[in-house]
Amino acid sequence: MKSALLIDDEPIVRKVLSTALTAAGWTVHEARDGEEGIQAALKHRPDAVICDLLMPRCNGFQVCRALREKCAQLPNLTIIVTTNRSFATDRLNAFESGADHYLVKPVLADEILRLMAGTAAASAENKPAPGATAPAAQLPTGNLLRFWGVRGSIPTPGAGTVFYGGNTTCVELRADGQLIVLDSGSGIRLLGQHLAAEFKGRSLELTLLLTHTHWDHIQGFPFFAPAYIPNNSVRITGYEGYRKGLESTLTVQMESNFFPIGLRQLPSNITFEEQLEMDFHVGPVRVRSLFANHPGICVGYRLDTSTGSVAFLPDHESYARMRLHPRAGGEQGPATQDYCRAEEQKLIEFLRDVDVLIIDSQYDEAEYQSRIGWGHSCYQDSVTTALAAGAKQLFLFHHDPMHDDARVSRMVGHAREIVATRGAALQVEAAREGLEVPLQRPQPTEKPR
Repeated sequence: MKSALLIDDEPIVRKVLSTALTAAGWTVHEARDGEEGIQAALKHRPDAVICDLLMPRCNGFQVCRALREKCAQLPNLTIIVTTNRSFATDRLNAFESGADHYLVKPVLADEILRLMAGTAAASAENKPAPGATAPAAQLPTGNLLRFWGVRGSIPTPGAGTVFYGGNTTCVELRADGQLIVLDSGSGIRLLGQHLAAEFKGRSLELTLLLTHTHWDHIQGFPFFAPAYIPNNSVRITGYEGYRKGLESTLTVQMESNFFPIGLRQLPSNITFEEQLEMDFHVGPVRVRSLFANHPGICVGYRLDTSTGSVAFLPDHESYARMRLHPRAGGEQGPATQDYCRAEEQKLIEFLRDVDVLIIDSQYDEAEYQSRIGWGHSCYQDSVTTALAAGAKQLFLFHHDPMHDDARVSRMVGHAREIVATRGAALQVEAAREGLEVPLQRPQPTEKPR
């Protein structure tokens, strides 16, 4: 009998598709994440795999590659990728990873069945017979975050960006004895110089959390001074991309064709950890992640410390604005509208009551008209999201390289006007290099007796 494997972390999606496929005469197996799905595919040897793109433990790109590498055990396998991402690059990358079909959610069961009918016919004809680190320096007391790079896409030095800064993404968080760095754009060079001067030969342990491996988020690492000090320990963690893992990607940008010193020549203790979970800890700091609406594998982080919470979402495009824009193309009916609302609500719940929100605010609404699907947001959407989530403080982030200080300041001014018209207490700033933000959750006041 023809068989299919459903790999999706959303139980309702598995239930709907399983019901439809079973009614059509398919034997259906299910898996809750990519890692479980790979094992299930090798065990059951299905005719077709229907796989979500964004899942914990192992994403859809990885599943496609892993199954294609097992072609001797899984001949004539059809792989259908389903996703909420309509980026052309994701579609191409899925095909390069081994997918046969790429469907953008909401996916109708009839569409799946139409593709599966061709799979069943091909299967009937072709299916074969079964067969030790150094101790860290003690950090000063007090939890804080500090901006070292706030720009998007490409560094923009010059007179017009002196106030907010021209370096690409890098934010430092010191919390509960942990030194955590968010992304390694060109701003990490300045952070490295600061750390070297502050600790003067004492060994450091730090964790670098990467949201994704687009170049403006990793380009500064070859210039990060602590990586050149033997007693230091640098743990780099994040989620594997569609084609290469973290170590491979960072190694490539330091190959001899591009840089005089290779990654493996760096004398510090550098370790790589591909995250499988969406909820983990860096010491006592709880870290949660959420897939962002941006080409490739890209996440946002929420870090909960003893004195406050920080959410970092540097690259993200509003689902509703992107999918429902008149020029976006594709299905824009009630099902798509409901799906976009659900995805936006998922983000709001992820950010619920966060103390500090650092979020992609690259464009204004007028600019966005010619940048639909580029993976970045309007600051107006950032304000709306922050208000809906009940955030305490909002930092507009990932400033466009074409925006000078005056333009960014005008965006901040208008964002504050939006907040004022809503009668909200949200504080709005634009992130700027060198700015320190103490994490000090206000103490509850005692009620008079």
